[in-house]
Amino acid sequence: DDGYEILMASDGQQTMQLVDQHQPDLILLDIMMPRMSGYEVCSQIKGDPARRGILVLIVTALNETGDIEKAVNAGCDDFLTKPVNRLELRTRVRSLLRVRHLANERDRLLAYLEEMEHRVLRGDG
Repeated sequence: DDGYEILMASDGQQTMQLVDQHQPDLILLDIMMPRMSGYEVCSQIKGDPARRGILVLIVTALNETGDIEKAVNAGCDDFLTKPVNRLELRTRVRSLLRVRHLANERDRLLAYLEEMEHRVLRGDG
């Protein structure tokens, strides 16, 4: 009800197919999935320059320090343990998307400032 389009996958390979077909802004990813673990999916996404910008929020029943460290090493942007509080999940999703939007806006403004600087230095701005 927050206006998000939600796609669901039943395993890691289907997740990768959906990523390629839809280029989502954010993925809620379980670590324990058939055919390809969430760690593997996250590593593939974050290891590919074309997909690297996709936010990955890992949601899992595993909550040992080693599990969290492995998820962070795979490149996840955030981590939640089950059972998930719906308010906390919504807050984390909104926060991740807001940070992404602000980073994109910063990059756009920096590119504009660089272009203006070049125009001034060339004498045509």
